[in-house]
Amino acid sequence: MKRLLRLPSTWLGLPILFACGLTLLTYDLSADYLEGLLLLAVIAAAIILFDVQTGVRLPELARFRARHYAGTREAFLALALAALIVLFCLLDLTLFPIPLFDKPSAYAVMDGGRAHVRHVSDMCWVLPPIGLLCTRSRRLRIALIAIGFVFPVLVIDRNRLFATFFSFALVLVLRRNEARPLPWKTLLGLAFVGSSIFSILGMLRSGPLDHITLPFSAMYHAAPQGIKWLLLYVSAGPYNFSSILAKGYSNADFLINQVVPLHGSVVTAGTGIPLDASNINVGTEFFPFLMAFGPFGATLAVFALYAMLLWSVQRLRPTVPLFALLMFLRVSYVCVMSPFAPQAFTWTNAGFIGICLFLPVMATWLPNRKAPTGAPTPASPSLSSE
Repeated sequence: MKRLLRLPSTWLGLPILFACGLTLLTYDLSADYLEGLLLLAVIAAAIILFDVQTGVRLPELARFRARHYAGTREAFLALALAALIVLFCLLDLTLFPIPLFDKPSAYAVMDGGRAHVRHVSDMCWVLPPIGLLCTRSRRLRIALIAIGFVFPVLVIDRNRLFATFFSFALVLVLRRNEARPLPWKTLLGLAFVGSSIFSILGMLRSGPLDHITLPFSAMYHAAPQGIKWLLLYVSAGPYNFSSILAKGYSNADFLINQVVPLHGSVVTAGTGIPLDASNINVGTEFFPFLMAFGPFGATLAVFALYAMLLWSVQRLRPTVPLFALLMFLRVSYVCVMSPFAPQAFTWTNAGFIGICLFLPVMATWLPNRKAPTGAPTPASPSLSSE
């Protein structure tokens, strides 16, 4: 298990293969639709084979446990970032209607400046990791973890909720005591709670799935409503990717809007994209590249994402710096979610990575006050260097 966790392709190749396999089980696909799944599966398998042969690995898990971030200059800046995110979460909830209590469909309404507020409040997923890693105060830790989990539910943001569960669980796994077994009960509990909340929010946002007309398989029709939401969430991206590849549709506007800040809308719903179901409008991380440059562009996008993942892994070595860890949590998450929707090649993702690159530099400008004798005690923390 430890070897699998340290393998970079675990976070990209395996999720793509899993999503493709689940897509085969969820739909009765025609032969021309199978080409898109085959393309994604072959690329994912190639990445895994290449990864096994190379020597790039995450640091030994003992290095993650050995690092103590609380009291360092980097932790101070991480807590300052967390305070800014909490402030924008509060602004989001006070200045605009709360979708969970007001109107579930309002989750997608970004008028009146909400989109700009959401650019910051969307980083709420990082609050639980910062709480776990950077504070000695139990109350502050609980508060950061609670806000990170509650805010996505209030605004019915299932993607942000998944990001929170993912980052929280991964930090628990990487930082666990080697003498203790893997906390399977905790991880399975998080998976069950996260999946249940996800399904409930899906029903609140979009209602029942009976009106969706896609070539679902007998297995899908026999599944409970909550499981149907999970199957649809995992399989819709590869399905739409295969559909557009089979239809040969071309449109570069969505890729341009995605990578150029404030250039245009990245929403695919209600557009001219010939989706089989207009309200099921996701298409993997590589969907815009497929529409812009065809299969070759999509293939390059997969390998570019893999290169980004390797870069984030290399920055963890050898001492697991705090902001390199936060950056890895983000990059590994967008890799895991790559079969669903674009999150890696966006200017907001680049902004978070930029923050994680800038704050360590800023930390060197802070006073390097060290305790006269040894490390600072919990009762009197100081801003010491890492």
